[in-house]
Amino acid sequence: MNTSLEPPPPPRAPVPCTACPLRRMAVFKSNSQDELLFLNSFKDAHLTVAAGQPIVWQGQAATLGTLFSGWAFRFKSLSDGRRQILNFVLPGDLIGLQDQSHEVSPHGVEALTDVELCRFDTDRLWTLYSRFPKLAYDVTWLAAHEESLVDENLLTVGRRSASERIAMLMLHLYKRSVALGLAQDGQVPWPVNQQHIADAVGLSLVHTNRTLRKLYRQGLFAVQDGWLHLPDPGALGRLADYYEQPVPRRPLI
Repeated sequence: MNTSLEPPPPPRAPVPCTACPLRRMAVFKSNSQDELLFLNSFKDAHLTVAAGQPIVWQGQAATLGTLFSGWAFRFKSLSDGRRQILNFVLPGDLIGLQDQSHEVSPHGVEALTDVELCRFDTDRLWTLYSRFPKLAYDVTWLAAHEESLVDENLLTVGRRSASERIAMLMLHLYKRSVALGLAQDGQVPWPVNQQHIADAVGLSLVHTNRTLRKLYRQGLFAVQDGWLHLPDPGALGRLADYYEQPVPRRPLI
């Protein structure tokens, strides 16, 4: 984790939930006008965080919010600096729900690229549950969906080979990026470096490098100028034994 003490960019004016460009994407479910007005009051800041900077510090005060733009990742670190990336966070993903049962965050979240975050007033979380049961169900759905991703990651680290692990990670992030409309000419943004991959799939950096070169020689992927191209996603899925259903329409808080 980058621990420099550079001041964060100044917060920008909140983007009203009723005008949020993410809500126009087909991957997200729609909300009623009353729900949007509540979510707009639930949001207390629109933050910007530079690439490599912490959004949430492990062991410090928690933050609840939705990623508005950019990429981030959630992680836990050991005392000697070894790090496990738990999942990657893309636009529309909710951050910090796991933290609300703790006084401090049990994990950290770091900006992988420059990001913007819609931060919520956690004191109003109970209002959401008491007054808007559909939104409460949406929050529960998001928590359950993230748990399913954690289950898949546990299977990956516990049983998949090195090639299968990296193939699964690439295909998973590729599908999520396509669903968000980030693809251009069959490619998706790829701000992920080899260390991130190693930390996400539980391999050494040397083993990760060797495996990436093997997959590249097999023609299963190419990365150029920060963009990932998968010539045959089906072949990557067969290698990883990873046949996740199409990304469903999901809630946006």
